[in-house]
Amino acid sequence: MISIKTKLKIRKAHRYLGLFLGIQFILWTVSGLYFSWTNLDEIHGDDFKNLDYQPKAFSNLISLNELDGMEDIFSVELRDINNTPYYWVNNLQLYNALDGKPKNSITKTEALHVASTHMKNGLNVESIEYISEVGAHHEYRKKPLPAYVVSYEANKELKAYISVKDGKFQTVRFRDWRWFDFLWMTHTMDYEGRDNFNNLVLRIFSALGLITVLSGFLLWYTSSRRIQNLKTKSKSK
Repeated sequence: MISIKTKLKIRKAHRYLGLFLGIQFILWTVSGLYFSWTNLDEIHGDDFKNLDYQPKAFSNLISLNELDGMEDIFSVELRDINNTPYYWVNNLQLYNALDGKPKNSITKTEALHVASTHMKNGLNVESIEYISEVGAHHEYRKKPLPAYVVSYEANKELKAYISVKDGKFQTVRFRDWRWFDFLWMTHTMDYEGRDNFNNLVLRIFSALGLITVLSGFLLWYTSSRRIQNLKTKSKSK
């Protein structure tokens, strides 16, 4: 028979564990509900993208052998930058695909053209900004810098990002994505990069969560009159 003192200790441990973990349990539940009711295509900004975009066809392109300063080529992509073809070679350098001249960066005008081809028609540009660094929690983290940020006149704080060095359309960010990103951070408890499910904080809280549930079962077992009555009857036989 478990003593009253032991029961009180179990009850107290369960109560304080629940209090300590309660906020995180709520965040896990709220974020899980949000994810289950969310369309990921919408979060990715597909409603704002030109999903019918097809790369423009060009002719009279020079041979890759004619590019100045490039000896060994292991990768190449053809980019349309303001209706001019460019080779993006070895993930390092842009070359004009008509005359072979290298290009170290794109202009704001060229960035606006790239954005216009990848975003839906009818979106009005509010501003364009050059950024060279971002913080660890910035919405454009872990992507090529420097970059241009094209902001649109939309009620969802819509922004498009184009990398300066290679002229590539990178991503779309807007209000719903930012909510998703915040809730994903609280769900994974990775407050640095968002995607590390093996972080120490999550492991600790998961273990404590299991202990809390088990202590609840133990508390029910030690407090149940039916269980105690069955134990008493079995002893009296």
